[in-house]
Amino acid sequence: MKRFKLTEDWTATVVGWLIILLIVCQFKPTWPSFAWPDAEILLNKVIALDNVGHSLIVFGFMFCLALIAGLFSGKRWTAVVYSFPVVFFLTLIAMVVGGNKFLKTWGFETVIFSLLLGLFISNIFTLPKWLKDSLSSELFVKIGLVLLGTNVLFGDLLEAGALGLIQSCVVVFVVWNFCFWLCRKMKIDKEMALMLSSAVSICGVSAAVATAGAIKGDKKKLSYVVSLVMVVAVPMIIILPVLAKLMGLSEPMAGAWIGGTIDTTGAVAATGAIYGDVALQTSTIVKFSQNVLLGVAAFAISIYWSYTKKEGVEEEKPGLKVIWLRFPKFVLGFVAASLIFSFAVSPEVVKETTPILKNIQGMWFALAFTSIGLETDFRSLLTSENRRSTYAFIGAQTFNVFFTLLMAWLLFSGILTV
Repeated sequence: MKRFKLTEDWTATVVGWLIILLIVCQFKPTWPSFAWPDAEILLNKVIALDNVGHSLIVFGFMFCLALIAGLFSGKRWTAVVYSFPVVFFLTLIAMVVGGNKFLKTWGFETVIFSLLLGLFISNIFTLPKWLKDSLSSELFVKIGLVLLGTNVLFGDLLEAGALGLIQSCVVVFVVWNFCFWLCRKMKIDKEMALMLSSAVSICGVSAAVATAGAIKGDKKKLSYVVSLVMVVAVPMIIILPVLAKLMGLSEPMAGAWIGGTIDTTGAVAATGAIYGDVALQTSTIVKFSQNVLLGVAAFAISIYWSYTKKEGVEEEKPGLKVIWLRFPKFVLGFVAASLIFSFAVSPEVVKETTPILKNIQGMWFALAFTSIGLETDFRSLLTSENRRSTYAFIGAQTFNVFFTLLMAWLLFSGILTV
């Protein structure tokens, strides 16, 4: 009898929606705490016995889901049994490091520590073949992206107000196209160009991950883009508030500028808070508006990639059937989650379930980046192609800074709204 097997995309969609249904049906494991401002909290709370117990419960939950995903996608169950605990507990270490208050203030997300830890281990030690062969980074990313749809709510667009929405739409469209044009001018391959353009124009790490999933992007390129986003965000946290003060920008205008230019949500919040409470509120609203546009962008990029990707010597543009075959099906799970949580689920349920779903989504992303690090030879990141990508990203981010400042001035100074 032929063994039942799903493609990786459909596996991610099924497992993602299984998680959503479990959480909506009131299965809510207590999430361990990883936040610690000092060594005392680290010792007495984060690595305390009860918090370790919560971590073990989460491990059991994630392990069962990883087994289901492995069986659906045709992996040997022994591969999951051997590899997943290793990846999980390495990721747990990265999450504890990333929980430090100082590092969070500077906008460093857990995924960067997951990636760095994986890179360190894979480049210092020789990994056993059974571990390398059984890593599932792409599957973990796609499950996380399906869950991300529950946090991308169209209602946030309405709450953001007309000004935040107008700025987000214009900035995302113009900056994305400028970055893509610049990358192609610099002879950067289309795959890297798409990831860079989404990262710089929409919402940093999440946009890069979503784009890589939609186009089945190279994991080494994705890890480089993620690292680039995080490194560039750090000096901007310091520079933008100083420049805003020197230019005498009002808090709403400064917040709109900060929210539209800095690529990570954590760094946006940190920078807005430095400038003031109103700046924090405005920057968060603008960034939320851009985050919502991630769903639209991922769907559009999927269609574009399905239609333009060449296979072999094929010259004619593919028809609808071929587009469907190439289309990353997990994007449908992502869009469905976004639509249902935006319009079909009560606000009370959304409010109750979103935090735990966001935690689980973050865990899948962190697991994926630990796996990517374990799969990657660090020397493969130091290429001439990546150097060009760095220049293109910095060039696009510089354009983003000036263009978004212009939009913030036009919209939040009252010139276009009088």
